[in-house]
Amino acid sequence: MSTMQPTVAPLTKTVKALVIANVSIWVVGVLILQNMFFKSPVLFNTLGLVPEHFLFDFYFWQPLTYMFLHSNSVFHVLFNMLILWWFGAELELKWGSRFFLAYYLVSGVGAALIYVACVALYSLISADPLPLLAPVVGASGACYGLLLAYGILFGERVIYFMMMFPMKAKYFVLIIGLVELVTLLNSGFSSGVANLAHLGGIVAGFLMLKYWTDWKQNQRRKKSPAARGRKLKLVVDNERDDKKTGPRYWN
Repeated sequence: MSTMQPTVAPLTKTVKALVIANVSIWVVGVLILQNMFFKSPVLFNTLGLVPEHFLFDFYFWQPLTYMFLHSNSVFHVLFNMLILWWFGAELELKWGSRFFLAYYLVSGVGAALIYVACVALYSLISADPLPLLAPVVGASGACYGLLLAYGILFGERVIYFMMMFPMKAKYFVLIIGLVELVTLLNSGFSSGVANLAHLGGIVAGFLMLKYWTDWKQNQRRKKSPAARGRKLKLVVDNERDDKKTGPRYWN
């Protein structure tokens, strides 16, 4: 049995633009303007995701803008950008720039909406308003959507968990998702990390892939009567094809 070796795709056009945008906003907006001049978390409260502002003050831009902000920690933005490059570049090569960008944004915005809905329900039941007030920043919701897509499309690809342990991508994504779920159930909203937004990115990404596949299937049926009854597969065995062709919360 042969073992597929992990590869790193080149820095593609859309991935490069997203990395430049995130890093630039972090350096200029967070480190310089906010920390040196404003000396208050004004960017996090205005452009980050604050459920109370979104629900009651009509800050409807926040589910989009929050994913371009990161906390003061360099590791926060570094890890997210590495995930965006390592997993996103290969997805962009497969999908094309337009669909890749749409998927990335839908995963991030979907993660935010799921987060807000769950936090609002939690606060209503528990009478605890604190989660509604804590800003969430970071691209991890979108990045977790990328992880899901990579695990589905390149599930047999071998990657290294914690840079040391080789495993198939589909198992890596499953472990990451379970860790986020267990952490959320164990720590709730007190861990300092928006685990709920991470899970929201996975859910939003899955829903987009599912409905996009269904839409493509319906379009194919309309164009070709002979294709009726045939189903498109969401899971693609890319390895087989290769052989044939040779603030408080951050996420």
